[in-house]
Amino acid sequence: AKGGDLEVLARLYATIEARKGGDPATSYTAKLLAGGAPAIARKLGEESVETVIAALQGDTGQTVRESADLLYHLLVLWAACGIAPDDVKVGMPVEVFYETFDSIDGKDLVLHQFRPAQ
Repeated sequence: AKGGDLEVLARLYATIEARKGGDPATSYTAKLLAGGAPAIARKLGEESVETVIAALQGDTGQTVRESADLLYHLLVLWAACGIAPDDVKVGMPVEVFYETFDSIDGKDLVLHQFRPAQ
């Protein structure tokens, strides 16, 4: 992923954090957060299923839209649980991080240059 892509997620996460304690009547994010982690987790599960269904149907546009919803709800769950995106990156085993990002779209990304010697 390009740095700009990760920055978008970081900005979205910051916006979600800013909605904590907001008015659930005027903010969908505040409403989700007010419901707590169990309710958010259920919504995340729903979005996961919708993403899988769209992908299995071969509907690229719908898969993209559902994926965006999935990412958003995952970030809301992280915020509700006190997990920052950097916590996930730090907690990911180095091998998984590099294998994941080395194979996006079948392209060998620049990240392999930073892989520790094995």
